[in-house]
Amino acid sequence: MPFSQTLLLEYDEEIKNTRKLLERVPDGKFDYQPHPKSMTMGRLASHIAELPAWTLVLEMDVFELKSDYKPQICTTRAELLKKFDQGASDARIKIAEMSNADWQKTWTFIYDGNTIMSMPRAAVMRSTIMNHLVHHRAQLGVYLRLNGVEIPGMYGPSADEAQFVEAQTA
Repeated sequence: MPFSQTLLLEYDEEIKNTRKLLERVPDGKFDYQPHPKSMTMGRLASHIAELPAWTLVLEMDVFELKSDYKPQICTTRAELLKKFDQGASDARIKIAEMSNADWQKTWTFIYDGNTIMSMPRAAVMRSTIMNHLVHHRAQLGVYLRLNGVEIPGMYGPSADEAQFVEAQTA
């Protein structure tokens, strides 16, 4: 099975789970920040929403980002979901198009003139995009929990869904 087909199985599940969590981000709480060193909820959720679209820069051999780059920060849940859905859809198409040879090509990320990483695209996809997405999704889950928002299950029921599970097995 080509790498793209294998990856899409995982990608589709992580995208589905991520969207479930982004759907819970409450309007009016985008400025919430659990600690002064933490991102605001709006910045964190926006970062999660933009991560699937990072797949599109893998078609470049070298991606350069300047230190004056300013990310778009969404201000509503609707804006967040629109950004996420578009990026996830575009990324899925890109993943499906890539050949095994494409995945093995080296991709380099340069930030403000400094090489940050240089590795095969497959490794970048797994670590810098997929694992990065899951990492920040977990952070967002904590932010939501601290704001009294029920958390959907990702790989099975969450503690908020336990009553449903108990009712089904009783």
